[in-house]
Amino acid sequence: MDYVMRSVRAEEWPLARQLRLEALQDPAAPVAFLESYEEAEARPDSFWQDRTASAAEGRYVRQFVAESPEGEWVGTVTVLIERPDDDVRFGEAAEVDQAHLVGVFVRPEVRGAGVTDALFRVAVGWAWSLSAPRLERVRLYVHENNPRAAAFYRRFGFVPSGQRTPMPGDRGEWELEYVIERERG
Repeated sequence: MDYVMRSVRAEEWPLARQLRLEALQDPAAPVAFLESYEEAEARPDSFWQDRTASAAEGRYVRQFVAESPEGEWVGTVTVLIERPDDDVRFGEAAEVDQAHLVGVFVRPEVRGAGVTDALFRVAVGWAWSLSAPRLERVRLYVHENNPRAAAFYRRFGFVPSGQRTPMPGDRGEWELEYVIERERG
């Protein structure tokens, strides 16, 4: 695999926007993301500039991309650092210092080629590398009707925590929490 996994750079906000909009047009988007294409597309450039700058070298958020040898972005994942005193972004409040993986997307033409595995290795590796705060676990949520994503998460080493949270919009659907605990020792 010749793809490079790296953090976004602040000036790459147009590419970050483009990949997010593409993700929101994927057939799995209604069960994979908490915003619509129309909502994201309507956001001003300043939103994308701020979001990408925050995720480029942020201490509490970091976005990683998979880049082809030709410079094309083919996948992304974002890591949010959550602490017990933080406001809850989604799901249950953090009981320990933890990372939360969000915004996972890999273009269909490279799925199954190891890109998602590589993105997750760099994202989880970055989370474990932090010393302040030292994270106790990494979590993510998967929609109950997204078996493809759930299967990948389990294969990577995430396990269901037993926690679930309702999908926004009162649709009677659930997001299931999956976690990897830090190894002791």
